[in-house]
Amino acid sequence: MTAAGPALLERFRRARSDPERAVLEGFHALKHALRFGAAVEVACAPAAAPPMALARRLAPDLAGWLAQQLLLVPEDLFERLTPSPPATAVVAIARRPAADPPALLAARGDAPVVLLERPSHHGNLGAVVRVAAAAGAAAVLTTGPLEPWHPNALRGSTGLHYALPVVRLERLPECARPLLAIDPAGTPLRPGDLRDDAVLAFGSERRGLGPALRARAERTLALPMRPGVSSLNLATAVAAVLYAWRLARRD
Repeated sequence: MTAAGPALLERFRRARSDPERAVLEGFHALKHALRFGAAVEVACAPAAAPPMALARRLAPDLAGWLAQQLLLVPEDLFERLTPSPPATAVVAIARRPAADPPALLAARGDAPVVLLERPSHHGNLGAVVRVAAAAGAAAVLTTGPLEPWHPNALRGSTGLHYALPVVRLERLPECARPLLAIDPAGTPLRPGDLRDDAVLAFGSERRGLGPALRARAERTLALPMRPGVSSLNLATAVAAVLYAWRLARRD
């Protein structure tokens, strides 16, 4: 290990619990973070196999940045920077963007906000962020103990946390946007049911939405499913609802 090795290990260790920073694991997470304006403080790759070939093939717009900024480290040091070193051989630390949930919820925007009530899996949460960014949602808000900026969630989103606000709340405050609950007990959803300025609330796969949010909802809507199928993966349900909204809006 080089003399700088212990300091770099400590820097990554501290970043994993720093509420102002995020650890990006993998080339695609770094790629998307950079494309959406992330302030990257350090990016590392093993000296034996820097990911420049990936950059030239998949992100030529970032090849220059990587060539100048990528810190090449011994492979044994790289493998200690994260609990599970990514196959694409790059890890980074970036600052989290500032977000103002009250301002976001006060505005009647032109795209819905996704609310996840007490999600239970970082990878699934990250997949929700990924599809919300792709569909053009206004934000992803979460409640409950799960940290939405955990490195595993960032892996699941491939760094697309930087494409829209992602914030954890204690609870959903009163706001100007109408609340639509997505729940199997609701009325079958039709694309025109989804307002541009809505908050779309999804419960966890195990528990569903809690009674307090269901009681606050202006409407409760359900994804139509084939008889015998009891539920969908959370990220799949969010994707289906957001693309129903997006396609109806296009039409």
